[in-house]
Amino acid sequence: MDISIVIVNYNVKHFLEQCLHSVEKALQKVQGEVFVVDNNSVDGSAQLISEKFPHVIFIQNTENIGFSRANNQAIQQAKGKYILLLNPDTVVEEDTFEKVLSFMEAHPDAGGLGVKMIDGKGLFLPESKRGLPTPWVAFYKMFGLSKLFPKSRKFGKYHLSYLNPDEVHEIDALAGAFMLLRKSVFDKVGLLDETFFMYGEDIDLSYRIQKGGYKNYYFPETTIIHYKGESTKKGSLNYVKVFYKAMIIFARKHFSGSKASVFALLIHLAIYFRALLSASKRVLQKLYIPVIDALLVFTGFWLITPFWEQFRFHLSDYYPPEFMQFVVPVYGLFFLFGIRFSGGYKKPASLYKVGRGIIWGLIALLLAYSLVDEQYRFSRALILLGTAWATIILTGYRLLGHWLKLGDFALNTQRTRKIAIVGHSKEARRVQQILEETRIRSQMAGFIAINSSDKGPNYMGELSQLEEIIRINRIDEIIFCAENISSAEIIKAMLDLSRLDIDYKIAPPESASIIGSNSIHTAGDLYVVNLNAISKTGNKRKKRLFDIFAALLIFCLSPILIWFTTNKGNFIKNSCRVIAGNKSWIGYIPDVSAENKLPTIKEGVLHPADRFPELKWDKEKLIQLNRSYAKDYNLLSDIEILLKGWKHLDR
Repeated sequence: MDISIVIVNYNVKHFLEQCLHSVEKALQKVQGEVFVVDNNSVDGSAQLISEKFPHVIFIQNTENIGFSRANNQAIQQAKGKYILLLNPDTVVEEDTFEKVLSFMEAHPDAGGLGVKMIDGKGLFLPESKRGLPTPWVAFYKMFGLSKLFPKSRKFGKYHLSYLNPDEVHEIDALAGAFMLLRKSVFDKVGLLDETFFMYGEDIDLSYRIQKGGYKNYYFPETTIIHYKGESTKKGSLNYVKVFYKAMIIFARKHFSGSKASVFALLIHLAIYFRALLSASKRVLQKLYIPVIDALLVFTGFWLITPFWEQFRFHLSDYYPPEFMQFVVPVYGLFFLFGIRFSGGYKKPASLYKVGRGIIWGLIALLLAYSLVDEQYRFSRALILLGTAWATIILTGYRLLGHWLKLGDFALNTQRTRKIAIVGHSKEARRVQQILEETRIRSQMAGFIAINSSDKGPNYMGELSQLEEIIRINRIDEIIFCAENISSAEIIKAMLDLSRLDIDYKIAPPESASIIGSNSIHTAGDLYVVNLNAISKTGNKRKKRLFDIFAALLIFCLSPILIWFTTNKGNFIKNSCRVIAGNKSWIGYIPDVSAENKLPTIKEGVLHPADRFPELKWDKEKLIQLNRSYAKDYNLLSDIEILLKGWKHLDR
């Protein structure tokens, strides 16, 4: 067997599905096996494997045993000459395995290999190639020198940023997202070190490969998508601590005593430094807009007061200095607290909430004004003028910030996204239906043909014209149908257009999800049709209570209702079975409910089609009715179905 692919999964079902689809295609020209090791996911990953990928060797753990130990479980069973450790939030090209295996065969000195990786927006991921994190290399990385001087051979060693990303290079450390290794290497240097729960195990193994006399290579002649941040959330303080502590384990294991101590000291300093930065950033993010508001409100009173003094009293210093020094700041606090309690400082920004907060502040200020001693009542008119100023200036500069596209001032405009779908007609329409059912704010610009065989009124052009289509039609997002277009073509398009501000998503075949990621710093965007709404505990409880109350009401009215039924025995029997909990008044349409693998509910006397007794439905529409009922369960729908179908309670 050529290759064994090992994927460790933890609560990323939809990304795992897409990954496995791409792996299936890439295995068509090589002999291989696929392992999925699940670390006690609760998102339905196990059900996905059993239903859609039964050929996968599935190892299901009852607890999260960590990345290293989970990989080792599969490696010990693997039969392939090569073993690939692959993240579940990746997409490989159709010829990826063929190319990497050919390279390894041609380079017997190669112990491990990594490939070129891009994020979900087509941008190169620097961790595709890395150096060994010696104390000084780690220091340059942790304190930002590697980012300031990326082309420096001294400061850029962590990500080897001075090396051309489009050329083959010998490197020190492979990325855990895609690590291809010879099985014989594991026999010589050992499995992954289970001391590393998460992070650091890839660097440790890479270093041991080199110490074992092998080389690690960066191979950019194939590219994969890595939705970095899906399996774990990067950038948090907790991530920083876990990652850097893994580096301490690495240092103590491989460096001499004094070197390891220096490394540990540097890392602890980095953790505290990052913690201080993170805390300061959070405080600044929360306070700097209120501080700007306070300064602007104060500036308004400072400008308005002299004019009012001249206009009203014909004096330049009518109010005492204490008015500006103490009273005006108190006025400002009323406005700030009003905005705060109105939700005006939450993101995305809302001009309505800011305006409402200013009104609340004004009302509270006038109430306080009426209660204080007369010597502290300076001028209601100034309060009203200050309120007008605050309303104009505080909403005005937020609008300016939004127009300048400053993130903290982005308004909650819920802009409709313009979307185009790349694929053949049938699959493109299926994906369009998923979009409609997810109810995101989107506008369908049209379809894009893969080749000239796709024709139709909804097609704007061909894939070869993608950039032109995007520019002319001002497309915000492209969705690729993986059923019709290869991973290689998708990745090529993303690379070619990475300079454009476009979002990309991929719709796996026969899936109710559309997957993508905007950047390495954000969790992947995911459009999912939720088919389990009716199976939620709260909805089950509502449905059961409805059945009981409706049954009691029907019993009370049975002396009248029974005369309108044909099968009086069935009418009584149905009522008894509903009360006993063996049946429900409303269930799925029979004979088609199994078509969509919907959540299990009790057999119903009536069904969603009884809501429209005057219409005739084909099988496809009946399936859709069942699906909608499961996805958007609503108690009012059950009431309406019962009221419209009461004559059929004897079924």
